[in-house]
Amino acid sequence: MSMSAKLLGATLGVALLAVSAPTLAESPTLKSTMERGKLNCGVGTGERYGFSAPNAQGRWEGMDVDYCRAVATAVLGDPEKLNLSHYSSKQRFPALQSGEIDVLSRVTTWTLTRDTTVGLQFASINYFTGITFMVNKKLNVKSAMELDGAAVCVSPGSTQEKVVADFFNANKMSYRPIVIESLKEIEESYLGGRCDAIVGFTPGSAIIRAYQAKNPEDHVILPEILEKEPLAPVVRQGDIEWFDIVNWTTFALVEAEELGVNSQNVDAMLKSEDPKIKRLLGVTPGVGEKLGLRDSWAYDVIKHIGNYEEVFERNLGSKSKLKLDRGYNRLWNKGGLLWSPPFN
Repeated sequence: MSMSAKLLGATLGVALLAVSAPTLAESPTLKSTMERGKLNCGVGTGERYGFSAPNAQGRWEGMDVDYCRAVATAVLGDPEKLNLSHYSSKQRFPALQSGEIDVLSRVTTWTLTRDTTVGLQFASINYFTGITFMVNKKLNVKSAMELDGAAVCVSPGSTQEKVVADFFNANKMSYRPIVIESLKEIEESYLGGRCDAIVGFTPGSAIIRAYQAKNPEDHVILPEILEKEPLAPVVRQGDIEWFDIVNWTTFALVEAEELGVNSQNVDAMLKSEDPKIKRLLGVTPGVGEKLGLRDSWAYDVIKHIGNYEEVFERNLGSKSKLKLDRGYNRLWNKGGLLWSPPFN
């Protein structure tokens, strides 16, 4: 090989390395967040207990809020370096599109239209849920397949109205729709006994059961999922390095649970000889550099926020008022859908 060919090959190699190794300057969102010293994160307006709502002391908490704090910790090392903004369903996408927020973590379902036509990109799913029925236990119904002839409260023109009609038609069952415009009136009608069943987003039904029913134990959410509702954080399209950071923050929570690392034992785990744990916690260097972050970013997230199990249980599961079963949100090796790519 001639000297000129070798020089050309070396030049191309350096150029390819420069392209493949992201830097801070290549992510405008990461750069602006670092310069600002705070993450701008969008959540809900307080109507979704378990996802984003103020507690008795006025501090906002919930699964969506925890994800904002996790990303803030990954990027800035501190969960309190965070500006939380609260948006309705109509306000959330324009706020992200305009750059008003860096990431949206607000009960947002991943759909084809949202992923392809509004300039947004969904990170990895962090909660698998769906549309389900809730009934009073006095009906002695264990399955949606036992609702033949039931009165069901629905909102006119809503997704739920169409999903309910499709379900009963597909299963050759009859039902009596009680069509009510107001969501509040639907909830009151169900709790007052006017409807045999209410249909909706599973955690939404759990909120009604936990916070509005006189006796929450009198109500049961049936197991059948009528329509999938995969929820995920959302970022703007075009900033792939920022997308990677948000994505791998979710993966870090899942990987930590799978490896048995949590907020209580993470310091002790720094001494682990398991190569997977060493990579996750940054003991083995390199994982942070690939994201434009420090090597301890995942350690900091787990230390301050916990692993996925801790986040789920305190907000939606056994340690919360909602008492939701993890279901599909178990780890892949425990019958669920959650898993993380390797931290190699």
